[in-house]
Amino acid sequence: MPRPSVEAARKEQILAAACDVVSEIGFKSLRVADVAGRAGTSTGTVHYYFATKTELMRAAFEWNFARSLDRRRDLLQEHEDPRLRLRAFVESYLPGDPETVRAWHVWAELWVEALHDPELQELNEQVYGEWRRLMAGIIRDGQVAGLFRDEDPVLVANALIGMIDGLALQVLLGSRSMTLERMRAVCEQALRAFTEFLQSPGPPD
Repeated sequence: MPRPSVEAARKEQILAAACDVVSEIGFKSLRVADVAGRAGTSTGTVHYYFATKTELMRAAFEWNFARSLDRRRDLLQEHEDPRLRLRAFVESYLPGDPETVRAWHVWAELWVEALHDPELQELNEQVYGEWRRLMAGIIRDGQVAGLFRDEDPVLVANALIGMIDGLALQVLLGSRSMTLERMRAVCEQALRAFTEFLQSPGPPD
């Protein structure tokens, strides 16, 4: 039996490959053989870790979420000013680089599958609960510092999250009316509407 460290690395390799494949061709078209090929292993090895395609994809959705959080933890510590932290956090979700675009594709597939899968609905609930908590926390920090308007931080977080989701899907679909730069401009305008940027510093580097 492989050593635990080897097993963990191989499992992560498979999950990364699953996210790559589902991002490119979608969940419905995905085959375990496609994932095995992308991971450079056999279908038997994939099934050693994940008995079914559904089990594999649930784990891949969870992995995608964990990776999304990991990529932003340093970001949340980087800026002491809540204004910069909120802007940087929102900017990090714009689909402007390959890794973020892939993550958005995986989330879009999760939403479609979750319409008919209670377990994925629960996963979506956990994901959005964490995202809502992080964003609301930044907003509360800004309110304590007297930088943001005194509004319900959860309502503001939900409004921003819903806006980002909708705009990102339009960008991913190649809308001529909603390019990446236009999405960035809309988000910036919304941030100014939701928060009081008192002597606001410029966008983060």
